Amino acid sequence: MVERNLVNVLLLGGGFMLIFTSFQTLGNIEQTIIDSIKTDLPSFTGDGYTSLAIIYAALSLSNWVMPSVLSAIGPRLAMAIGAITYCLFMASFFVPHVVLLYGCSVVLGAGAALIWTGQGMYLSQCSTGDTISRNSGIFWAMLQMSMFFGNLLVFFTFQGKTHIDETTRSIVFAVLIAVAIVGLVMLTCLRRPSANDGDVPVELGAEVRPREAFLNAIRLFRTPRMILLSITFVYTGLALSFFSGVYGSSIGFTNAIGTSAKQYVGLNGVFIGVGEVLGGVAFGLLGTRTTTRWGRDPIVIAGGVLHMAAYFLIYLNLPNSAPFGNTDALSYIQPPSAIVAMCCSFLLGLGDACFNTQCYSMLGGVFKSQPAEAFSIFKFTQSVAAAASFVYSSYCGLHVQLVILVVLGIVGTITFCAVEFAVKRERPTLERDYEK
Repeated sequence: MVERNLVNVLLLGGGFMLIFTSFQTLGNIEQTIIDSIKTDLPSFTGDGYTSLAIIYAALSLSNWVMPSVLSAIGPRLAMAIGAITYCLFMASFFVPHVVLLYGCSVVLGAGAALIWTGQGMYLSQCSTGDTISRNSGIFWAMLQMSMFFGNLLVFFTFQGKTHIDETTRSIVFAVLIAVAIVGLVMLTCLRRPSANDGDVPVELGAEVRPREAFLNAIRLFRTPRMILLSITFVYTGLALSFFSGVYGSSIGFTNAIGTSAKQYVGLNGVFIGVGEVLGGVAFGLLGTRTTTRWGRDPIVIAGGVLHMAAYFLIYLNLPNSAPFGNTDALSYIQPPSAIVAMCCSFLLGLGDACFNTQCYSMLGGVFKSQPAEAFSIFKFTQSVAAAASFVYSSYCGLHVQLVILVVLGIVGTITFCAVEFAVKRERPTLERDYEK
């Protein structure tokens, strides 16, 4: 018989997969879509990078009150409310207006804080110390399957198009909203986590009042261990904004790739998804074994190496001006190679899975007594970095952005490993105390 908490994790992963099939696809093509809207509607002055920056800025600020909110309404209701905001944001594209776009971006940022903090707390409630790595891997693999379906839709509907007309845009928006609504329904089917599935679940600590939950988050953020991990979280935010918004647009804007450049924006998302799912499955199936035997650091180091290789190839393949709009400029590989671009997409996805599955495992295992606070801090630092990245993406060329990613990637890998080494040193002591 399949354990009840595993069913909950599968439902959670399925709901997020559908919701983010919609949102990640839209985020991947937002700048490209808005560029076409401006051509049809010159009075529209919205900007995709600005919209995404607003989303992540609102998300980062909202995360500080999320432990208080979750202590009042619980993670399941929080995730349902958050999912509704994603549907509203996507619906706003049917009526292109700059105030509506940026207003819905703010609402979505708050909703994203709800859904992600709720997800982290709920996943911890459904896990034990022995199953947190497995459940994190399963959830991450299912979530990243979202990169396939929406981006395949984009690949086929954008086929042969250098301009995305209003009819094509409307079809894509309608399909994405319908898929998100199905995901919302799945999240409403989540059941209360069971405490009778074998091992003792990850501890949640005593119920706390909203004000105390907020103060606990502040205290946790100031601990040396969380400060070090926050550097890793910042890097994951920079990487997220790069591959989810900047890199795909850069491919689409590079005219030298050919008339299929806009199609490759969608195919880029598919290859990122392949890497994400492969990493999630591998670390989901092997996560408990590898974490127990070698720890989390080898996986994070592997992720860092994969990302460094991807950044070097992107530097060689795409021109510096690619993030800003259609360009005829060239880089070192002439003409730019679509095959190299898709290989980089795969490496970005696989490396991101290495980082995020281990961050989830670390937060759900090491900070098991304060899951809401820990995941709030994770999403706060990640979102601040993502918002900052989308701001400087409008001004900094591709090469400067890659340098920033390389530096923070190296530092973030080192700080994560430092915390993991400390956890390893504590483990034998805890085991001896338990035996006594």
